[in-house]
Amino acid sequence: MAAEAAFPPTPPGKAEIKTLPAGRLLESQGTGSYFERSNNLFGPLFRYISTHNIAMTTPVEARIEPAKMYFWVSEKQVDKAKDDWGGVKVIDVPERQVAALGHRGGYNESNYQAVKTALLEWVASQDYLEIVGEPFAVYWDGPMTPWFMRKFEVQVEVQFRQQS
Repeated sequence: MAAEAAFPPTPPGKAEIKTLPAGRLLESQGTGSYFERSNNLFGPLFRYISTHNIAMTTPVEARIEPAKMYFWVSEKQVDKAKDDWGGVKVIDVPERQVAALGHRGGYNESNYQAVKTALLEWVASQDYLEIVGEPFAVYWDGPMTPWFMRKFEVQVEVQFRQQS
């Protein structure tokens, strides 16, 4: 069964500006790098959604340093995610404007770094954009998807520059 998507993915090889919706997210955090801690971050989130009978959604957001993982909660199920529990924080995020670069491949540090570098170069070439946050990873496929078919993107929050 396909998971509900919080917003559409950016196709592999495409850079774009898009608006992420406001929503409720579940946050698991640790110390160190996401790529060293991702398994430790997933467990508490999975236990939270299982215990609270919340359907899995896509994508999963990952902050790299310090390690954080976020699950989106479907609009239809926000009432099930009201309280922090089991090391998971419930947070509400406002609508965000991001630059995104889609890619296909394994969810590893070298792929993330390569796509992050390409995204930041693309944003720098757009004189109307200003970065207002740290880049982060957005993962669309589960662990049963072969690595070469997995879709991900790197995003960074942006704003449009004021014209003088």
